[in-house]
Amino acid sequence: MTTVTPATAADRTGVSIDTLRYYEREGLIGPIRRSAGGRREYTEDDLFWIGLVTCFREAGLGIADLREFVAILRAEHSPQDRVAFLRERRATLQQRAAALSRAMEVLDDKIAYYS
Repeated sequence: MTTVTPATAADRTGVSIDTLRYYEREGLIGPIRRSAGGRREYTEDDLFWIGLVTCFREAGLGIADLREFVAILRAEHSPQDRVAFLRERRATLQQRAAALSRAMEVLDDKIAYYS
């Protein structure tokens, strides 16, 4: 199994090493394997999860939401539970996107007005 160092994992996922440790501490990723010397070693699966968590964070999900989703996955809930969770978060995100779109229209109108 191929592993990468924390610095490489941070570079490949676009998050800082501190963020990687934070995600691990919060139970959002991992547990991360350690070398014989105690250094963290990230697998491709770990990098996938880091990317997923990062995507969800960028979509506005809070740490509590992410903990809930991880708990749903780890407790082997039904696929319907997972889908329900994701649909709820998607609906919220869709509402936020609509609000941002309206705000951008107002800004565009003001830019046109002042130009």
